[in-house]
Amino acid sequence: MNQDERFMAAAIEQAKIALEKKEVPIGAVIVKDGEIIAAAHNLRETKQNATAHAEVLAINQACEKLGTWRLEGATLYVTLEPCPMCAGALIMSRVERVVYGAKDPKGGCAGTFMNLLEDERFNHQCEVLSGVCEDSCGSMLTSFFKDLRERKKKAKKSSVNQER
Repeated sequence: MNQDERFMAAAIEQAKIALEKKEVPIGAVIVKDGEIIAAAHNLRETKQNATAHAEVLAINQACEKLGTWRLEGATLYVTLEPCPMCAGALIMSRVERVVYGAKDPKGGCAGTFMNLLEDERFNHQCEVLSGVCEDSCGSMLTSFFKDLRERKKKAKKSSVNQER
């Protein structure tokens, strides 16, 4: 297991915590100088806050720990490709490198839907590495959304039966 896979495994553990809370299973860790300085998972449903994505929560933790908003020299590991909001936060916090697992064709802003992180029009760019532990990250998300659709289907059937 190489270093990227080792730190992605820590992000996957965070995603599993999110899953236990019935959150979309996305986890993130931030590493600086070979040490995890922040670890977070999605809490959007728990907090009822649209910005409570794993990446944003991890960035906030890392800034608090380091006492600065500049995360130069840091790498963020995340199980799903960052969305536009998270990509913006990564640029603004000066994260040097972003490593992600599963691609997000509907909203990924690290190369799949669009690439904000390497856009030279911004004053900062992040180096991007995709596909690390992609199968593990993707299968967790696929299972989550399949189960969610099935629960919604059952709930709909139940409410239709109660109306009769």
